[in-house]
Amino acid sequence: MDSRYNPADIEEKWQQTWAELGLDKTPANSHKPKFYALSMFPYPSGSLHMGHVRNYTITDVIARLKRMQGYKVLHPMGWDAFGLPAENAAIDRGVPPAQWTYQNIAQMRQQLQRLGLSIDWESELATCSPDYYKWTQWIFLQFWQAGLAYQKEAAVNWDPIDQTVIANEQVDNEGRSWRSGAKVERKLLRQWFLKITDYAEELLNDLDKLTGWPERVKLMQANWIGKSTGAYLEFPVVGMDEKIAVYTTRPDTVYGVSYLVLAPEHPLTQVVTTPEQKTAVAAFIQEVSQQSELERTAEDKPKRGIPTGGKVFNPFTGEEVPIWIADYVLYEYGTGAVMGVPAHDVRDFKFARVYNLPIEFVIAAPEDVADFDLTPTSATDEITKLIKIEYNEAYTEPGILINSGSFTGMSSPDAKAAIIKYAEKQNFGKLRIQYRLRDWLISRQRYWGAPIPVIHCPNCGIVPVPDEDLPVKLPEEVELTGRGGSPLTQLESWVNVPCPTCGTPAKRETDTMDTFIDSSWYFLRYPDAQNEQQVFDPAKTNEWMPVDQYVGGIEHAILHLLYSRFFTKVLRDRGLLNFDEPFQRLLTQGMVQGLTYMNPNKGGKDKWVPSNLVNAADPRDPQTGEPLQRLYATMSKSKGNGVAPEDVISKYGVDTARMFILFKAPPEKDLEWDEADVEGQFRFLNRVWRLVSDYAAAGVSRKKADIANLSKPEKELRRAIHTAIQAVTEDLEDEYQFNTAVSELMKLSNALTDADCKNSPIYAEGIQTLVMMLAPFAPHIADELWQLLGNTNSIHTQTWPSFDPAALVADEITLIIQINGKKRADIEVPAQADKAELEKYARESELVQRYIEGKEIKKVIVVPGRLVNFVVV
Repeated sequence: MDSRYNPADIEEKWQQTWAELGLDKTPANSHKPKFYALSMFPYPSGSLHMGHVRNYTITDVIARLKRMQGYKVLHPMGWDAFGLPAENAAIDRGVPPAQWTYQNIAQMRQQLQRLGLSIDWESELATCSPDYYKWTQWIFLQFWQAGLAYQKEAAVNWDPIDQTVIANEQVDNEGRSWRSGAKVERKLLRQWFLKITDYAEELLNDLDKLTGWPERVKLMQANWIGKSTGAYLEFPVVGMDEKIAVYTTRPDTVYGVSYLVLAPEHPLTQVVTTPEQKTAVAAFIQEVSQQSELERTAEDKPKRGIPTGGKVFNPFTGEEVPIWIADYVLYEYGTGAVMGVPAHDVRDFKFARVYNLPIEFVIAAPEDVADFDLTPTSATDEITKLIKIEYNEAYTEPGILINSGSFTGMSSPDAKAAIIKYAEKQNFGKLRIQYRLRDWLISRQRYWGAPIPVIHCPNCGIVPVPDEDLPVKLPEEVELTGRGGSPLTQLESWVNVPCPTCGTPAKRETDTMDTFIDSSWYFLRYPDAQNEQQVFDPAKTNEWMPVDQYVGGIEHAILHLLYSRFFTKVLRDRGLLNFDEPFQRLLTQGMVQGLTYMNPNKGGKDKWVPSNLVNAADPRDPQTGEPLQRLYATMSKSKGNGVAPEDVISKYGVDTARMFILFKAPPEKDLEWDEADVEGQFRFLNRVWRLVSDYAAAGVSRKKADIANLSKPEKELRRAIHTAIQAVTEDLEDEYQFNTAVSELMKLSNALTDADCKNSPIYAEGIQTLVMMLAPFAPHIADELWQLLGNTNSIHTQTWPSFDPAALVADEITLIIQINGKKRADIEVPAQADKAELEKYARESELVQRYIEGKEIKKVIVVPGRLVNFVVV
């Protein structure tokens, strides 16, 4: 065997061997405990990046460890393959999206296999395959049957270039589409929704069950759901029978309402606008329609509005207040109307200052009204008018009510309850629990997605496609231009079909589903991925679910994870699942960052200068000569700081790339790519290679060790071995601290290198243990070295080592002897000796005698287990 470590010679060989042995297949009919290890599946872009490598390596280590610990493991892979990127790429290249997507899948599959991942490829799925989206459509119909899918008119973000609805999360802070760069428009369109709000309370409450999730992810979901308790109040429109409903969490401020604001899209906007204001209001609505939701609600942008000319009565005061429309009020949130209380809301305060609207303080800090008699019997209108609170900004804290009729003098909490009770009694309001969460808009006006399986009949209305007619396949004979909306609308042979119920000529739904639909249930399909008769066999999926460890990016903390939880609960209620939550433990890995340079005097993509164009000793912009800032940033083409996985693998091998990824940083932290650290891991694997090679070449006897009669070097080495087993196991099982686990492997390697008992069975145990614990991290070199040790089976079929607690206890310790604080000697003493015994051993040592003989010992300081210090004169 070559004494040098050459990854290229062994990695392909072992990957082929593992495939032939079927080591990565999911065991069937096994009585072992199950472990479901899952990475978030990728979009098949065709190019693997270092973020992929990190994600899948982390999950692979966990899967390999669990197999060695005696679990049956499901570790699958698939492709999130529908969506706009594939469609746009296909348009640019003049090829069908399916062809483009499947080419990318083949390329990325090969790249992933090159990483030596222990994936069960027999469970592979692709969301764009009719075999998969047939069941996506079937699940949609389950939502329809449960009353959880519906169509309605809604204000949406419209991308005028991509010609489709896009989610709020796909709009940047400048109101532009992340994909096309177009200025997003607001449109009213008839769209499909799923009623996720029906599950808002359960989704919120069940966050408490997710003890294996990061707290920040749970907090993000709780904030997204946004539960609040407040009042639903109705304000009568002056001169009309109409009422405008608002929802507020601060009913205690209702006496300070100085205006009411409608969303421009609110149906009553046109009703309440006076003839004199119609032209101005229409122009304002048109202007606002060009803004994205993020633009309208951004805190750092001024709020704009216009009066409608209409008025409402404040039912508490009987006073008339004007009706405005403003860009910051959204029809989709709450009731689409808010009461303006500028004295007690920062946004309303700024708005009122700009438009010179009244600001009436009705809540005061307790200390500001401490000298007033605000008891209910004294709180007459005359007295409250004497109270003048002058603030230069909105007072938003709870306090004491003033200028609030019979509620004056109450504390905010008490007044909230009393005001709601009064509104209920007067029949113009009630208590309401509300959520920030909105129903999920799933319509997309593009081709490359799962068709929504319904038919629109002029007689029967919306008719679901019968199960036996699924899947509704995407037609292949379409012209993709990216203009004019979905090409499906132009394909009459596909659109025009008879109604399944009455046979009348009808039309297919031409919207396709949001790709988040596909990713909201894929993990349920993996345990039974080849089932052609069912979405999955409930027995199989219930056996493997929930996922024991889910690994993916923090960017999916809200939508994907929330939608997956929603789907799980709905399918549970449909009798298909017997669990409440899909993912037991969640690990959100950090980003991989590369070295780059930035010119602070430039903006946009032009500010980034690729590191290969820069002199690191004197970093300057090659175009302008200006000094550059050196920093690490997330790898991307625009920054020119990407590192291609294949380049690293060809130079150092897969195992080195894996070791660096795992060692450089804790998994949840960002990782800074450093070639020197990659080189360091390559050197470590070379040291392990030489260590094992030298041991194997020496032909050391492998007789069983006599644990009761070990020499001191053997005891020390055995303690190092079992300390490493304990530490590595705890690092991998508790918090997945792969970086410290690799450090422990390095310590064990050093202990073996320095050992004085290389002919001992204990040394043989140490070599074997090091190789076995290296296996999940660097699987190829571990199997090669395992074979070198004379084994014929794969190391990945071995049992993970366990530590002996007795081996961790030292028989002797090295005690440092100091004289007047200066070290003079080391002596070996029993590990369990108490302070008195340690002092006795120290006094009797010949090494110490010559320093204390004939001198007066003033004091003896004993630190158990460490040192004895004699203070002498």
